[in-house]
Amino acid sequence: QVQLVESGGGLVQPGGSLRLSCAASGAGFIIYIMGWYRQAPGKQRELVATITSGATTNYADSVKGRFTISRDNTKSTVYLQMNSLKPDDTAVYYCRTTTTIGGYWGQGTQVTVSS
Repeated sequence: QVQLVESGGGLVQPGGSLRLSCAASGAGFIIYIMGWYRQAPGKQRELVATITSGATTNYADSVKGRFTISRDNTKSTVYLQMNSLKPDDTAVYYCRTTTTIGGYWGQGTQVTVSS
């Protein structure tokens, strides 16, 4: 079993920045892919960004050039640096990982971009 603990969400002004983190814990697994999804009220969950164990990244078109995903394999942690935030970025952000023993979701962290 893998547990994902997210942190770093909060309230930020338009144009501001936040950095999310997600740490995986447990035993007996290897992480392959880590990523971030988000879900705004009344909208479908959408992929934000993913990163493989080899550091290959993929981004949704809506965040390209503004968000950067990274990972620290020694700490089993994935990060999402969010710059130039827009009100449309407001959502609950969920960490997602695929491992040798299955896929798991984090609990979600709220990001609110508002003036």
